[in-house]
Amino acid sequence: MTDKLWAPWRIKYIRNKKQLKCIFCSAKEGRRDYVVFKTKLSVCLLNIYPYNNGHVMVSPLRHVKDFSGLRKEELLDLMSSLNRAKKLLEKVLQPNGFNIGANIGSAAGAGIAGHLHIHIVPRWKGDTNFMPILTKTKVVSQSLSELLKLLKNAESGTD
Repeated sequence: MTDKLWAPWRIKYIRNKKQLKCIFCSAKEGRRDYVVFKTKLSVCLLNIYPYNNGHVMVSPLRHVKDFSGLRKEELLDLMSSLNRAKKLLEKVLQPNGFNIGANIGSAAGAGIAGHLHIHIVPRWKGDTNFMPILTKTKVVSQSLSELLKLLKNAESGTD
């Protein structure tokens, strides 16, 4: 008997795997779902294939592959956006901690190696359970649409 995990939302990823357009550049142009906020120089969006609930990515708007390619004002805005996103996640999800990091280059695990982005992954004590251990499957318990609404409401002060 083969176990099955129903994940119909993945079909969009499978069909668009050869998508040439950078997701961060699409967000810059307003053609991307799940944008939490955008500044003059950065964008924050939900990861549609999250490692954990609340997994967001913060990226400069300019298509740059490494921190060294950023101008000072872009670097400052990126770090301010990272802090803003973290505070929103704290307010909405109240995690016990965070994993924050950037994978620079495909050898380091960057899925989109050409456009710098920083991952923010909320963590809770005991947020691992038997599913990843026994089945190598992670359960994310909140829809992206619901989370986006909560984050936007918290951002605007209407929570």
